Amino acid sequence: MVDMIENLDELVALRVERTGHVAEVTMLGPGKGNAMGPDFWRELPQVFTALGEDPEVRAIVLTGSGEHFSYGLDLQAIMPQWSAYLAGDALAGPRTQLLDEIRRMQGAVNAIAETRKPVIAAVSGWCIGGGIDVITATDVRLASADARFSVREVKVAIVADLGTLQRLSAIVGEGHARELAFTGKDIDAARAERIGLVNDVYPDQAAMLEAARELAADIAANPPLVVQGTKEVLGANSASQVAAGLRYVSAWNAAFLPSNDLAEAVQAFLERRPPEFRGE
Repeated sequence: MVDMIENLDELVALRVERTGHVAEVTMLGPGKGNAMGPDFWRELPQVFTALGEDPEVRAIVLTGSGEHFSYGLDLQAIMPQWSAYLAGDALAGPRTQLLDEIRRMQGAVNAIAETRKPVIAAVSGWCIGGGIDVITATDVRLASADARFSVREVKVAIVADLGTLQRLSAIVGEGHARELAFTGKDIDAARAERIGLVNDVYPDQAAMLEAARELAADIAANPPLVVQGTKEVLGANSASQVAAGLRYVSAWNAAFLPSNDLAEAVQAFLERRPPEFRGE
């Protein structure tokens, strides 16, 4: 059969490499924080669909280039094309386009959860906003001691809509999930391990990546169809609940995302100052 990875040689935001039966997907930016711009959202489902269909791939490691996993959504790249959707007087047409865009991005993250191969997130440095959406869609998460995590959307006047609110509580429990989602606070790797967001913490990025690759190789050594069946069965109970939650939040944000507080959050971000929210 054709190696599906051979068809992934024109990527911009992601790099795919394979060692034995383990594929490693690395986020490439733009910038030092691997911000998630249009290229990322286009390529993510392509990559994970291809890896899911590749018979030579039995496990996947997902990590970030450089010091950080991801700063999350690339607001500077995405907001200009979203400006028509977010206008305060936007009618049904722009709101429907916003709904479609949210669901397209949800589908990109879902591609990680829905691939038949187990996915291990290897996190160092910052993992913010969309980064949390991505790692909660993986099967196992490992971190280096310098890792920092934040469900940051609330601080930029957004209801997180790409999967964190649907998946995080099953990983860390309702209390921790609500605290992180309501506050947008940063937590370190030690707390992430205590609440179960990550399985293990390693001294540095190199040790963490080595552990992730070893874990992936251990998984890949098992009967592949049984491993894939195990992943499907483990996800059966939550799949419909996650899907319903994603539909609900996409409709919610299509209706209520445009706001003066969101405009203030974007302007404050661009001006490097604290926002002043008014509940408008």
